[in-house]
Amino acid sequence: MVAGNRLRQVRERLGLTFRDVEQASHELAARRSRPEFIIHISRLADIENHGVVPNLHRLFALCTIYHLDFVEALSWFDLPLGDMYRDGAEFPARQTHPAAAPALMRIPLRLDPGFDPRWTDDFTRRVESWGYLEPGMLHGKTRYSVAYIGLEDRTMDPLIRPGSLVLVDPDRNEVQTGGWSNEFNRPIYFVDSREGYCCAWCQRDGDNLILQSHPLSTCRPRLCRCPAEAEVIGLVVGLAMRLDPG
Repeated sequence: MVAGNRLRQVRERLGLTFRDVEQASHELAARRSRPEFIIHISRLADIENHGVVPNLHRLFALCTIYHLDFVEALSWFDLPLGDMYRDGAEFPARQTHPAAAPALMRIPLRLDPGFDPRWTDDFTRRVESWGYLEPGMLHGKTRYSVAYIGLEDRTMDPLIRPGSLVLVDPDRNEVQTGGWSNEFNRPIYFVDSREGYCCAWCQRDGDNLILQSHPLSTCRPRLCRCPAEAEVIGLVVGLAMRLDPG
């Protein structure tokens, strides 16, 4: 009922009647050629007064007509959107795949005055207050994407263990041919191939793309035709990984 009350309050504040909303929804449906956007008066009354949850199309129509933020409106229906990314970590997958980035990122806003970045410390205890930031604001040039390393993907194990999350820069998808001094500096790429996604060291030889696994991995190198059989999505620029395999 809380969500319905909020929607009614917004409608009344805009001076819209049930019939106004129904008519607007018909216009939206005609413009988009999608009859799912239509909200009949009886359905709108049920949403506002009887706790009926609108489907996605009707909620989208209401947000469009009322000029509401769709994500905020979803939260009115007790959907814990802020916790979705964290809850998703409890349901690991077998295969490596792109993952939706969190809508908000928790960052430290104020640190203990005694914190000295020169020395190793218990950072969690040094944070006096936390805040949230939209990840897209972290970099003005590139919007990074996130990938999840599947539980059965040991291509770069132990450098990147199964179950890890990696940050991918899609603007840096050209394979480098040299310039590194050790395996930790060698570029790792997120690749989409016919066999699925993976992270690997890469070598280019004309139209051939060699996906090189870590020497300690149980996976063998693969040879693909690029771009017919594989595409380099971007460079891995960040990593979140558990050291405890459990």
